[in-house]
Amino acid sequence: MTPPLPHITPDLLLKAYAAGVFPMSEHRDDPDIFWVDPRRRGILPLDGFHISRSLARRMRKKGYMVSLNTAFSGVLDGCADRPDTWINSEIRRLYLDLHDLGHAHSIEISTDGTLIGGVYGVTLGTAFFGESMFSRRTDASKLALAHLTDHLRRCGFTLFDTQFITPHLASLGGGEISRSEYHQFLSKALEKTASITSEPLESDPHSVLQRNTQTS
Repeated sequence: MTPPLPHITPDLLLKAYAAGVFPMSEHRDDPDIFWVDPRRRGILPLDGFHISRSLARRMRKKGYMVSLNTAFSGVLDGCADRPDTWINSEIRRLYLDLHDLGHAHSIEISTDGTLIGGVYGVTLGTAFFGESMFSRRTDASKLALAHLTDHLRRCGFTLFDTQFITPHLASLGGGEISRSEYHQFLSKALEKTASITSEPLESDPHSVLQRNTQTS
């Protein structure tokens, strides 16, 4: 962890991701931002995402809509809507700027026109840096991740960086690698390019489940 920085631009933020670090704040009311470079890095394998039987049943029932980049600020605010959050006003501004520049993206899960979950992150090369996710109903964030990993794989991405590993992510197939291993993966991911909009987002859960069975 390095000392707090006075000001970060979107360009500087992208350079930080390329160097393997990301920003955080202590809490929403703290104006300071610091860089984080974890000793152990969380990774979600794009070809090893685990869909449990209960999640598969939830997907087969449908009853939800999945979308890409239709409510980025809503997902960002949903992720910050918790008692303790590292998303302060400056970080919120930075990711809105990155979204406008085409480098920050969100997957949204909604029912009856209401946003119930989602995940957002940053793209660079063939890497997706997952920043945060939220869920207002059971399994909503898992649904977002299931569709996101399928979409990233179809679009040619090679790295899904989750920063840290939580029990939630571990249950979905996530694991940890060393800092040096992560930088090797990152270096390779930055050698090529991919676009999250190169393929249409798959809205049919059955197709996502079928591809997941073939690659897991």
